[in-house]
Order: sequence, then structure tokens, then C-alpha cells
Amino acid sequence: MDAATPPAASGAPAARDDADCVPWGEVWGQDAAVAALREAASDPASMTHAWLITGPPGSGRSTLAHAFAAALIAEPGDERTMRQVLAGTHPDLTALRTEGVIISIKDARSLVERSYFAPSLGRYRVIVMEDADRMAERTSNVLLKALEEPPERTVWILCAPSDADLLPTIRSRVRTLRLREPDVADVAELIVRRSGVDPAVAEQSARHAQRHIGMAQRLATDAAARARRDSMLRAVLAVRGVGDAVEVAGAIVAAATEDAKALTAERDEAERASLLRTLGIAEGAAIPPAVRSQLSALEDEQKRRSTRSLRDGIDRVLTDLESMFRDVLMLQFGRDTGLINRELEPDLRALAGAWAAERTLTVVDRIAVTRENLELNAAPALALESMLITVASGRIP
Repeated sequence: MDAATPPAASGAPAARDDADCVPWGEVWGQDAAVAALREAASDPASMTHAWLITGPPGSGRSTLAHAFAAALIAEPGDERTMRQVLAGTHPDLTALRTEGVIISIKDARSLVERSYFAPSLGRYRVIVMEDADRMAERTSNVLLKALEEPPERTVWILCAPSDADLLPTIRSRVRTLRLREPDVADVAELIVRRSGVDPAVAEQSARHAQRHIGMAQRLATDAAARARRDSMLRAVLAVRGVGDAVEVAGAIVAAATEDAKALTAERDEAERASLLRTLGIAEGAAIPPAVRSQLSALEDEQKRRSTRSLRDGIDRVLTDLESMFRDVLMLQFGRDTGLINRELEPDLRALAGAWAAERTLTVVDRIAVTRENLELNAAPALALESMLITVASGRIP
């Protein structure tokens, strides 16, 4: 089933009345999608048991999914219950957002088991699976029966960048809702409203993030992140041989590793301290053998999360590189409007004049292959070195 959402008008959405803010107030720039889901939540004839929300990174898939869950679980007008669902604490909401490389079969089976419970307090039991594109085929097969024959008052909401990221057997069992991609100006305006940053910084961040709202927010509010991005792009532009490729690949991995540690270290320590308190173990005390397995399980989960964070960091660098060489291609074909990396335009023009378009296309293709290889667990440093040798030589090693 497919109910593709028509594109909403460009520009930031009009302000809603206070009565309309919960649960939809955090959903931004997706008025047509909100209208479709509000109708489904209020009219059983418009409802179906399984949904797939698709859209580019940063378009607000998960935010919309949780708002829809709140509207489904709560009685109309029950803002207290809606806020409880949005906070993730309502018993009739089960949500999975993987922080590993893939969604495990164990996690999928746990969701399926929960889906067969009747709602305890709300109108529906809702299962939200973010990052549904991270399911392997075996994991997807675990969901098939649950999606095909769900209990009457259970609703599945899957989120993915596109329906092509899921197996046809999954796509045939869900109703698809496609989100629009916001404009750079819209994202910049939102960042200014949320953070109060300078409009020029917000515009640059929205452009560099390629309209990914979360990444634009981070760039706009973190001068070090903006400087790191600029440094990495300039370093890649300066690659001239194998030695440069090895050095820059190492720098990218090191920067992504430090970034991953910064994002996870504080949370890891808090989780460890919380577990020890729960087990009644004083800080600094020896760990009894009987509970070492629980601590080991936590550490394994944290390692998986760290690996995912590292790979996401490297993927963001590769996304930035794709945008840079895409700009080179545009200049080579005589287009100088809509450049993502305008700050580098003199260097990009020089490169566009020095290279043939065929070489730029080879580089862009190689970056895409590198991203795919990293998803398949290729060694990051080796994959980046190979890609950067293509940047330096125009040939695939």
C-alpha cells in the first residue's frame, strides 16, 4: 500500500494554535504528512496497521513517528498522555532505535513479542522501529508475520530513508508516507529560532549539512565542528599521492574516533555507574564474579554503540566529500549557483579546470563505493586510503 505525501509548500510552516501543538508541535515542515496522520488517528477508515515513514536524513522521520504514536495511544485532547508517549515512558509504546551497526534478530523478536500484547491503558499499542533500513534479510523475515497478521489494536511504524531500503515483502505490508526535504532557507530559519545563532552561520550550517536539521544544529552551535569540517575538506583537496592519502585517511579516522568518544564517553560512564548502583556495588569496589556477566553485557553494548558512532562520523565526512566533488562537477558543467561549499569556490574552480569531468565522476563513484564498503564492515583506514588514492590519481587502485 502506498500513500505518498504530496510535497508541502516551500517555506517554514505557519504557527499552529496552542491546541494543535501537542503532539505535533515538534514536527517541522511536514504539514501534508501531519494532516494525513492526524486524519488516520481520528478516523478508523483512514487507518492501517503498519506504516513506513520515509525521508532523507534530518527530515524528521522519528519525530513524526513518535507524534503519530502519541495521537494513536491517547484519547483526543488528552495532552498528559500524549506527553508521556512523547517522553517514551508510556507502557503502550515500544520503540527501537539501534545504536549498533545493524538491528539484531534478538531485538526484532523482542518487538514482535511486544506487538502481541493488548494495550494496557491507551487506544492502541504502538511499535516504532527507527532505522528500519538497518535490518538484514533474516531480521526482516522475523517481522513479516507480525506485519501481515497483527492484533487488531497494534500499529507498527517503521522509519527509513526510502522504501527501497526495505525488502519488497516488507514494503507490500505497509502504507508508505514520504516526507519532503526542507529548503536550506527553511532549515536556517529554524536553527535561528531554536538557537539564536547568527543568520549567516545558520545559513552556512544548513547548506553544509545539506538540509539535515540535526547536523545543521550541531554545526551552527559548535565552532570546532565547523572548523573540523573545513579542515578535512581542504586536506582532501591537497592530496597529491599515496603518502598524502595515508596521512589524511589516518587524520579522518582519528578525528571521527575522538568525536565518537566525546559523544559516548559521558553516557557510557553514567550507564556503568547506574548499573553498579542498581546492583548495590559501591564506587571503586571490586566487582563480584556473580555480576560480571551483566557488566560485560553492558560493555559489549557500549562497544557496539561506539563502533556505530565511529562509522557514522566517517560517513558524515564522506557525505561532505561527496558534496564537494558534486560542486566541482557543477562548475565543470557551467553551473555556479546552488554550490554547497561556496567558501571553497576558488579551490573548486581551480580543480574543475584541472580535471576532466570523467575524473570527477570517478571520484564521486569511489566515495559512494567506500560508504557501502564501510557499511559492510571494511577497515575504515584502508577503505579511506583507497578512496583518497583515487582522488589523487583519478584511478581505482
